[in-house]
Amino acid sequence: MLEHKITAGLKKRDAKAFEEAIKRFTPLVASIVRNVSRGSLSKEDMEETVADVFVTLWKNTDNIVDSKLKGYICCIAKTKALTKITSVNRHILLDIDDYDAEDDFSVSSEVEKQEIVNSLREIISETEMPEKEIVIRYYYYYQSITQIAEIMKMNPETVKTKLRRTRDKIKRRLSERGYTL
Repeated sequence: MLEHKITAGLKKRDAKAFEEAIKRFTPLVASIVRNVSRGSLSKEDMEETVADVFVTLWKNTDNIVDSKLKGYICCIAKTKALTKITSVNRHILLDIDDYDAEDDFSVSSEVEKQEIVNSLREIISETEMPEKEIVIRYYYYYQSITQIAEIMKMNPETVKTKLRRTRDKIKRRLSERGYTL
């Protein structure tokens, strides 16, 4: 079933479309959860998180934008993984002596961060393939160099080289826009 058909089915609360979404996207969701958690979650916690992603998808079918299902599921997966990590590590409390007032939320720093994020997205969208795909898979889907190399049928060293060169180009382009990294 094509992604746009799955999306249409989900919006109509069709159980078959939901089953197809689970079947199609479980490997991707599991990969994101595993890569985001980087060993900080047990196998059971990761499985629970993957299940939570699809429960959230089902509860929020109205929020799916046509032709953006995969990205929407990836965002849910990343958020759920980070939430699970936080809940598992909740017992670790910050010592009052470790508090640094300069780390507090600042509107100006948040606006600055958002400007950098917007510039970064623009620069990545202008990047040529396959470098663009490598960057997205590495930084947004949290796939390893080995995973990317297998999927894209490339040598892992080639993937590393392309990633490093693209990262350097992105840094240079951000610097040209006045951002210091």
